Amino acid sequence: MSDKIKPPHVERKAILYVRQSSAYHVQNNLASQKLQYVMLYEALEERGVSYAIRIPANENLERDIAELLPRPVGRSGLKPLVEYKSFLYQAASWKRPRRVVAKVEHHQGELFPRVGFIVRNLSLPSRAVVRFYNKRGTAEQWIKEGKQAVKMTWLSCHRFRANEVRLQLSVLAYNLGNLWRRLVLPKRIDHCSLTSLQQRLVKTGGRLVKHARYYWLLLAEGHLTRRVFAAILRRIWALPLPVG
Repeated sequence: MSDKIKPPHVERKAILYVRQSSAYHVQNNLASQKLQYVMLYEALEERGVSYAIRIPANENLERDIAELLPRPVGRSGLKPLVEYKSFLYQAASWKRPRRVVAKVEHHQGELFPRVGFIVRNLSLPSRAVVRFYNKRGTAEQWIKEGKQAVKMTWLSCHRFRANEVRLQLSVLAYNLGNLWRRLVLPKRIDHCSLTSLQQRLVKTGGRLVKHARYYWLLLAEGHLTRRVFAAILRRIWALPLPVG
């Protein structure tokens, strides 16, 4: 255990969930296949951590879902046909069988189905397990926002305490920006990333052009208009006041 992890940290009661590994990561990272997927399961289970981890397809797994692989009879619609199956599976390197969820998608115009396998110990239905795993992309997008919008990883100070303060300020800035996006932005732009909002509403590019009698301020196309600014102010005034 690291010397930075003190006994009070270990004694804290918390619920941990782990989502890990995309299809590309599983198929192209040999070290991950040989080491991670044997040791990680056991380490998580010993600590009571719930997980949903993608595993690569193989003949044994596909044999367990053979009834789902053939294309259904009839013409498929625009919406893909999605089927799920949960079953026990034990790889050669595992000491015991584990629960695996398979997702099979039949898309229009595609000859073969899209198949994915997730090993898990979550006590959830198969569809909920897949939905939980797919949220990895959302979490990675939040991390990307933190890196690009507030420079969360710019920790170049020589002292640990200074880097800790910089990280806390970055997290505070990210939380304020996220609250701004979720609570006061108009609906048509509340889905934008923090980086896009910075470029469109905060860091507006412009140029001041001087003529003989006039000055013209030329702004970028995505600048903060009076209409959007007024809508933001109305939403701020409509927020409830803190109690206490």
